[in-house]
Amino acid sequence: MIKLNKKLGLNPLLAVQSLLEGFKLLGHKDLRKFIIIPIFINLVLYSALLYFVYTFVDDLISQFIPDWLLWLSWLIYPLTFISFFIAGFFTFTLIANLIAAPFYGDLSAKTHKIINHEAGEIVEQKIMAVIGSELKRVVYLISRAIPVLIISLIPGVNIIAPLLWGLFGAWALSLEYFAYPLENEGALFKEQRAILKEVRLGTLSFGGLVLLGLTLPLLNILVPPMAVISATIYRQKLAE
Repeated sequence: MIKLNKKLGLNPLLAVQSLLEGFKLLGHKDLRKFIIIPIFINLVLYSALLYFVYTFVDDLISQFIPDWLLWLSWLIYPLTFISFFIAGFFTFTLIANLIAAPFYGDLSAKTHKIINHEAGEIVEQKIMAVIGSELKRVVYLISRAIPVLIISLIPGVNIIAPLLWGLFGAWALSLEYFAYPLENEGALFKEQRAILKEVRLGTLSFGGLVLLGLTLPLLNILVPPMAVISATIYRQKLAE
């Protein structure tokens, strides 16, 4: 039975506190070996994203603005660019996390032991159950991302796309990073989603702050492992 302090989980400040504590633990000697490889993965993929954005997206966007709306290009063009950038950034983040998932699971487990002074039980999940849970999350996120992407391509309507991508990104990242501590407690995707919905305001705040951190050059390389550590700390606070 997973304990959940719903009242505490609805406090957005808990996300700030957990992320600050997670940042302090980044340099912990027992966590370094779980952080170095994910940081390298993030560095490679985010560099590829920047290359993609500045090489291809400009030409791609120009194809979606019809001639009769060129007079609005000063507004539509930047909004469309932002939408494509967020969508691409989010996609690259998911790919990076998928590759680094084995390290992040161990990182969360080790963080749990550190903050509990080696106490507490970690549930060993069957590999096929974990893969199935991951695939369900991917399908869930894709099914929610497609309508937002369609809105991003409609001139005029896409004025709301950056806001929708922001909300979607915050929720998706909370699902992504809380998956690691919750899987270590025996909860797979369906139960994870139900748990996070119970404290949606708090987890959206967490995901939003992580999303903001991921947009900051150089810092974004450290954000994913920090988010795993912080999500584990956040989850522990909800269980107290």
